[in-house]
Amino acid sequence: MEIIHVSAECYPMAKAGGLGDVVGALPKYQCKLGHFSKVVMPMYRTRFLYQNEWVTDFKGRAQMGNWWFDYTVIREKHDKLGFPLYVVDINGLLDRDRIYGYADDTERFTAFQIAVVDWINHWQHKPDVIHCHDYHAGLIPFILKNSYYYNRLADIPTVMTIHNAQYQGWMGWDKGNLLPVWDITKGGLLEWGGVINPLAAGIKNAWKVTTVSWSYLEELRYNSNGLEALFEYEKGKCVGVLNGIDNEVWDPMNDPFIEVQYDIDDVEEGKRDNKTRICREFGLDPQYPLIAFIGRLVGEKAADILPDAIVSSLYGLEGKVNFLVLGSGEPHIEWQLSQMKPHFPGNYNVEIGYNEALSHQLYAGADFLLMPSRVEPCGLNQMYSMRYGTVPMVRSTGGLKDTVTDMGDEGGWGIRFNNATVGDVVYSVNRALELFGNTERLNNMRRHMMQIDHSWEHSVQQYIDIYQRLKY
Repeated sequence: MEIIHVSAECYPMAKAGGLGDVVGALPKYQCKLGHFSKVVMPMYRTRFLYQNEWVTDFKGRAQMGNWWFDYTVIREKHDKLGFPLYVVDINGLLDRDRIYGYADDTERFTAFQIAVVDWINHWQHKPDVIHCHDYHAGLIPFILKNSYYYNRLADIPTVMTIHNAQYQGWMGWDKGNLLPVWDITKGGLLEWGGVINPLAAGIKNAWKVTTVSWSYLEELRYNSNGLEALFEYEKGKCVGVLNGIDNEVWDPMNDPFIEVQYDIDDVEEGKRDNKTRICREFGLDPQYPLIAFIGRLVGEKAADILPDAIVSSLYGLEGKVNFLVLGSGEPHIEWQLSQMKPHFPGNYNVEIGYNEALSHQLYAGADFLLMPSRVEPCGLNQMYSMRYGTVPMVRSTGGLKDTVTDMGDEGGWGIRFNNATVGDVVYSVNRALELFGNTERLNNMRRHMMQIDHSWEHSVQQYIDIYQRLKY
């Protein structure tokens, strides 16, 4: 089958979170199964763009409201990601350094989706499936079904995958004229809550809707930022498919980002050496357990409770634990975490920003990974940590609940807690300290979790099965 993935992110071209990792891996493993899977995304001005060779695939012209715009589709020349990567350039809209955060994001992603559909409309054939990821591609199923310009594409099956339902791309009805001329009797297929809602439109119009874990699908029916009734109504076409991880990228035995590579047989020595290097770099004491937080510093990840939870733990345990935070996000959280540095020398540090290499080094060197998320549709970090023998400390929500079993349960290998509160985190830190003192049990847990298969192979086949049922 020919599968077209449409996404705002794809690692390593551009990544802000788990969406980029998933779209950078899923098509590769689909291609390994013999399918022709490709990705199309906006042409941000990133390092990957300038460091690789590209060839022009198509130049076109499309309409967004009263504005006709030119667009160019180029392809990475050597398919070095394991699948064809196409990027769409629209002068004045997509030629930006950052992925999100601009005042005209509505126009940027609407024009991107129109260009993608227009490009496919010029093909001499039709792809078997168009797979749309999050709200940035959520208007495509509606356009295919209801735009007069593109009705020859209406029979192409569409799949909508929801990576994070908190972000929905809301647009006022004054933006409705941006879409290619469409059947105005179908406005209800765009609307939710009195506005145009691209995520809701994707859910209503896609042939199939998937979420990135089983538990997240259930949670969306009572906690989806206003879409609860829609998920209840459309539950018949929704299915949860747990994300995988790219074992070729996340492999402690072959990871170019870490100084000391290791496998299950020498995990104790490998993690000790990597931890020593990390502690030396950040001024921490390696004799104590190292707890890392890696991710966006936003309320969704419960990053706002980190300062109090870290301070309470350090005082309560008399400095017998280390914390290292890597991430960026809300300015006031960044400020709080930065201001704490001089107060806890030898036990706490923070690196504000995005650092792919350091994240790999932390998975290899940390003893524990803290994820107190309020919302975690799937979560990849806990799977990365297990791959590197780092014990996940997670809140019981979404994909975290689906992938981590508490060490108090039979065969458990992680630490789970119920609430995104300072008290629950502090209690879990105490459990981690107790486990750290039991070297034999800790190393047995490390070896066990490193053998758990979170690779893409199983999940990829589930997607292929979904496509085939739609097509045939």
